[in-house]
Amino acid sequence: MPIDYLTNPPLADDEMMAAIDIGSNSFHLAIARLDHGEVRKVVSMSEKVQLAAGLDENNILSAAAAQRGLDCLSRFVARLDSVPPERIRVVATNALRQAKNANDFIARANKILPKPIEIIAGREEARLIYLGVSHTNASSDKRLVIDIGGGSTEFIIGQEFDPLLTESLQMGCVAFTQKYFADGQITKEAFNNAISAARKEVLAIQGRYQKLGWSSVVGSSGTIKAVRNVLVSKGWLMSKSASLIKVSKS
Repeated sequence: MPIDYLTNPPLADDEMMAAIDIGSNSFHLAIARLDHGEVRKVVSMSEKVQLAAGLDENNILSAAAAQRGLDCLSRFVARLDSVPPERIRVVATNALRQAKNANDFIARANKILPKPIEIIAGREEARLIYLGVSHTNASSDKRLVIDIGGGSTEFIIGQEFDPLLTESLQMGCVAFTQKYFADGQITKEAFNNAISAARKEVLAIQGRYQKLGWSSVVGSSGTIKAVRNVLVSKGWLMSKSASLIKVSKS
């Protein structure tokens, strides 16, 4: 989880900083320390809240999902005593971008948190994802980074530390599960419907991305790690370190 916003004013050596990511599937907390010019993570917490699963057909966030989120944030805040509020950033992504009653959740959450929540736009989310990947997986390649989240999927082409093309599409693991596999059954028809919907989303950006091009692909975050684990368990990859799917640690 990148924290580039903490560079102005400059950090003092050994100073603590933190970021909270209110995702559509999982909430993440990262606490880091500046150590001789390098940001080193000292605390990392993640909880599968599945906020997006609480959105109904009218994009109203349920009371139960909101409470799961608030309970998680309370646990995160208990770890923030050593971090000054001015060195904390709290961002929310697709689920709260979509929720019509997001302001109700935010108002309650801001009473818990030491810093107000920012709802970031999809392309800003994509930019931050790329920064996280580029700082944890150094490469000079022109890379396509794909991050499948709970409510949206981000596509970024970048080189070294510079994102060149960013996009956020309305498809995610929780949202698609709710829409196409709500009964828990993975039928051929439902699976094909999900594939068709995903292809339709990707078609909107296909031309621009193919024109710019890339030489390697990186998948980041939980969903792609789960895919890798399935491939390993089925024997389709020799080990978790195999390079067929390169997974970012961000």
